Amino acid sequence: MELFPEKPQFLIHSADMKNDTDKPVIVQSDRSVLLETDGPLFEEARDSLAAFAELVKSPEHIHTYRITPLSLWNAASAGMTAEQIITELARYSKYDIPQNVLIDIRETVARYGRLKLYKDETGRLVLFSEDTLLITQLLNQKSLQPLLEGAPDDRHIFIKSAERGNIKSALIKIGFPVEDLAGYVDGAPLTFRLRETTLAGLPFSLRKYQMEAVEAFYLRGSNYGGSGVVVLPCGAGKTVVGIGVMERLQTQTLILTTNTVALRQWKTELLDKTTLSEEEIGEYSGDLKQIRPVTMATYQVLTYRKTKDGPFIHFRLFDEGNWGLIIYDEVHLLPAPVFRATAALQARRRLGLTATLVREDGREEDVFSLIGPKKYDVPWKVLEQQGWIAQAICTEIRVPLSEEERYLYAIADKRGKFRIASTNPVKDSACDMLIKRHSEDNVLVIGQYLDQLKKLAKRFKAPLITGQTSNTKREELYAAFRKGKIKLLIVSKVANFAIDLPDANVAIQVSGTFGSRQEEAQRLGRILRPKSDGTFARFYSLVSRDTCDQDYSMKRQLFLTEQGYRYEIVNMEDA
Repeated sequence: MELFPEKPQFLIHSADMKNDTDKPVIVQSDRSVLLETDGPLFEEARDSLAAFAELVKSPEHIHTYRITPLSLWNAASAGMTAEQIITELARYSKYDIPQNVLIDIRETVARYGRLKLYKDETGRLVLFSEDTLLITQLLNQKSLQPLLEGAPDDRHIFIKSAERGNIKSALIKIGFPVEDLAGYVDGAPLTFRLRETTLAGLPFSLRKYQMEAVEAFYLRGSNYGGSGVVVLPCGAGKTVVGIGVMERLQTQTLILTTNTVALRQWKTELLDKTTLSEEEIGEYSGDLKQIRPVTMATYQVLTYRKTKDGPFIHFRLFDEGNWGLIIYDEVHLLPAPVFRATAALQARRRLGLTATLVREDGREEDVFSLIGPKKYDVPWKVLEQQGWIAQAICTEIRVPLSEEERYLYAIADKRGKFRIASTNPVKDSACDMLIKRHSEDNVLVIGQYLDQLKKLAKRFKAPLITGQTSNTKREELYAAFRKGKIKLLIVSKVANFAIDLPDANVAIQVSGTFGSRQEEAQRLGRILRPKSDGTFARFYSLVSRDTCDQDYSMKRQLFLTEQGYRYEIVNMEDA
C-alpha cells in the first residue's frame, strides 16, 4: 500500500481560443490579475481564475483578482499543479505572464506537499519531508519546539499527538502549509437518507452546485477530502450542503451555529429533508443540554465560562459524542476559543460553511489550517443569473444632519461622531418614506443601536427583535412574518446571522457596525432567497452625508461590490 496515494488531479477544460487581443485576462507583475467582462471568454476565464486566485473586486467592466500564497495553496490542496495554473493563465492572458509571477507560482505551490503529516504503524504522528535541510530548519524553529517530540532521522519529526492542529497552524504562519494525510476517525455510524419529498409534500433533491460542493468536500472518501470550507451566498442553501455531507458520511455529527434560532432552523431542515427522527436530534444551548446522534450547539454556549480566566466548561461536548463530522456554520464568525478547541479535533472531519471567507480579524490562515482549505466556491452573481438567489438592487440614500446635530458631531470624539451619524433622526423620516413606498412588501429594518430601533418600532407600531428578546418570542415573530401576518419587522444585529425569512424582499439598514464587510453581506443575504413572483430584492442603506458614516458605508459595501453588486447613491431629497 502506498504511503501517499496519488492525489486527484484538477481537470483543465479546453477552450476554442481566439486572437490574443480577444483574451480577457491581464496578469501583472504585482500578482494582480485583471479580467475584462465584455467578451465571449469572460465566464470561462472567471471560472478558471476562481480555482487559484482571490477575487478582490468585481465592478462593471474590469474584475480584479490577486494571486496569493493562500489562494495557491487552496488550489494545490485541490490537486492543481503549478504548471496547470500557469497553463490556465496563459490560456486566457492577453499578454505574456511576467517572469516573476511564474517563478512565484512555481515556488509557492511547491511549498504545499513538501511537508506531509501522517500516522505511522504505531499510531504516532509524524511530519515528513524529502528535504533534509527543511527538517533541520523546523527542528531549530523556536515557535515549533513545544509541539515536537524529537526526530528519529533527518527526514522525519515526531509530533505530539495532541498538537496536530497547532503544528499545522504554526507551520502555515512561517510559510510551509502541511499536507495532512493522518486520516480521520469514522465516528459512530448513523443511518439515514434524504427524502425525495419534504414533509409538506414538495419534491426535494440537491441542486447541481450543492451536489458539486458535497463531492468536492467528500473527494471519494480519501484523506484528501474530509476537511474544508464551502463558500456559497446567503440563500443558496448552505444548510442543504451540510445535510448532503452528513448523508454521504452516515456518521454522528456535531453542528455548531451562531445562535439558538439558527440551531432550531437546522433542526427544522433536518426533519423536513431527511429521515432523521426527533429523538435522533439534540439541542445543546442555553435552554437545553441534549447530546444525541446529531447534536446542535451554539458558539455562545461553547464559549461560556464563569469567570474571565476560567475554563470553557462546555468544551467537553467535543469529546462526549463519538462525532465523525463537525459542521461549523458561518465559519467566518468562528470565535477564537473555538479555533483553539478545533486544533485538538483534527482527527474528526470538519466542514465550514460561509457566505464569505472575509474575517474582520484576518484569521483566514487559521480557517485554512484548522478547518481546512476552501473546497468549493460559486460567485453570487452566477447563482443570481441561474435563478437560485434573487436579483438585488442596492441603494445608498444619503441624508443630511440637522444644524444641531452637525454642531454635536463637530465637537464629539471619534466614537461619538459615529453614534451621532448612525442615529441621525433624519433617518427616521427616510425610513418612513421607504416603508410607505413598500407598504405591500415584506420589510426588515435593521440597525445597530437599540435606542434608535426602539424609537422606530414605536413610530411604526412594529415588533422589535433584539438580543434581549426570548428565543420563543423571536420564533413566534419570525413565523408570523413568514406567514404574512406581519409585514414589517424591526431587528437588531441578531438578524445578521442564519435567519431564514424567505419572503423578506426589502431591507432598510439604518445603522451598521463601522466598516464590517461581512455584516453588509449577511444583511443583504436576508432578502436573497428567490421570490415566487420573480420580483427584485431591494436593499437600502441610510447614510448621514459628509460624516464618518459615509466613509464606513463605503468599506461595508466593499465585499458586495467585489461580488458584482452595484450601489446606486441618491440624496434623500431625490429618493
